[in-house]
Amino acid sequence: MARLFGTDGVRGLANAELTPELAMALAASAARVLAAHDRSHRPVAVVGRDPRASGEMLEAAVVAGLTSAGADVRRVGVLPTPAVAYLVGALDADLGVMISASHNPMPDNGIKLFAAGGHKLPDGIEDEIEAGLAADAVRPTGAGVGRVTDVEDALDRYAAHLLGAIPHPLAGLKVVVDCANGASAAAAPEIYRRAGAEVVALHADPDGVNINQHCGSNHPEQLREAVVAHGADLGIAHDGDADRCVAVDSAGELVDGDQIMAVLALALAESGELTKDTLVATVMSNLGLHLAMKAHGITVVTTAVGDRYVLEELRAGGFALGGEQSGHVVLPAHATTGDGLLTALRLMSRMAATGKSLADLAAVMNRLPQVLVNVPVADKAAVAGSSEVRDAVGAVEAELGEEGRVLLRPSGTEQLVRVMVEAPAQSTAQAAADRLAGVVSAVS
Repeated sequence: MARLFGTDGVRGLANAELTPELAMALAASAARVLAAHDRSHRPVAVVGRDPRASGEMLEAAVVAGLTSAGADVRRVGVLPTPAVAYLVGALDADLGVMISASHNPMPDNGIKLFAAGGHKLPDGIEDEIEAGLAADAVRPTGAGVGRVTDVEDALDRYAAHLLGAIPHPLAGLKVVVDCANGASAAAAPEIYRRAGAEVVALHADPDGVNINQHCGSNHPEQLREAVVAHGADLGIAHDGDADRCVAVDSAGELVDGDQIMAVLALALAESGELTKDTLVATVMSNLGLHLAMKAHGITVVTTAVGDRYVLEELRAGGFALGGEQSGHVVLPAHATTGDGLLTALRLMSRMAATGKSLADLAAVMNRLPQVLVNVPVADKAAVAGSSEVRDAVGAVEAELGEEGRVLLRPSGTEQLVRVMVEAPAQSTAQAAADRLAGVVSAVS
C-alpha cells in the first residue's frame, strides 16, 4: 500500500482524494501522536491555509479533528506556509497545519504538518500519524474537548519577524510582485512596502478559484511584461503558498532559484555568515551554480530533490543557506522552512546595499541551458524499472560526456516523471530531453 505522506505532506484532488473525512482523521491522529510524545500539557495547534475554495472545507475538518482529540487550535487564516511555520514557534505551539497544495492547480489541496518550533515532521512521526488513522481512539468529552481562537495579529507578527531579518532597507527600489492569487496576496505587498520598497501588486486578488491560474512562480510571463512596463527594478513571483519565489530583472529576464542562491551565498560569505563556506543545493541545480561557487571558494553539498532533504542537510551540517532551483530557499538563521518573502527581502536588500542591478548580481552565475520535461505516466515504478529507459539515458549521457548531464526522477506529489537534460546548447538539451520523454511515455 502506498505511503499517504509524500515529499511535502498529503496532497490530492480536494473532496475526492483529499476528503474532509481524511483531513479530520489526519488532524486527530497528529494531535494524539504529539500528545503521546509529550503529556506535560494540552496540545496546541496553529492552523493556516491558502485561499483556494476547498481550503474553507478542509480547515473546518482539520479544526474539528484537532479539537476532537483534545488539542486547542490557534487559527491564523490565509497566510503563507512559512508564516504558519514561524507562528508555531512564536506561539509556542506543539503542531502546525497548513492547508495548501502550493503550486498545484486549484482543484488540488494538501495538508502540511509542522512540529514544535515550526520544523517539518520526520518520517517516523509521519508514519505514526498514518498508522493512527486506523486506531479506535478514545475521544475526550466535556472540558477535555479542544477550544478554538483566532490569532488576529498573525500577519503583523510575521511581518515584524521578516522586517527584522533584512540587513538593509529597500528604499529606492521599485518591485512588481506576482502573488499568484495565493496566500501572499495580502502579506507580500504590505511587507515589501513596510521594508521601504515601492510596490506594484500583480495577481493579488484571490477569489478561491484563480490561485496559480496562469500566474505566479510557475507562470512568470505576465510578471516579466509588467516589470518592463512599470520601469521596475525587479519582479518577484511567488507560488500559491509563498514558500518559494523566483525573480525577474529590470529587462524582464528570469532569475531562478539557483541564481538567487548564488547572490545570497556571496552576500553571506562577504559578511562571514556562510557557515563553513558551504551552500546546500539539490541534484536539479544547474551545473553553472557549481562552477560559480567553486570560483569563489564555496563548497556545494548536493541532496535529493525536495526541500525536506535540503532542510535535513542544513540542520545536520549547521549550514546557513540552501535551496532549490525552483525558488525554495532556506535561511536557517531566520526560518525553519523555505520562505519566499524572506528570500525576496534578502535579495532586494542586497541590491539596495550594493547599488547593483539584479542583472549585475545574477551575472555571477552562467546558467547552462537546461530543459525539464514533465511526462505524465500511469506507473512511476514501471519507468524506474525499465531497461529501455536505462539504455536511453545511458546513450544520451555518452553523447553529452562531461559537458552535460541527465536526471530522471518521479514527482513526489504528482503522477509525473521529470526528465531533465543539461547541455552546452539549448537545442542539444531540448532534443535529448524530448527523446527521453518519448521513451518514458512509451513504457509507462
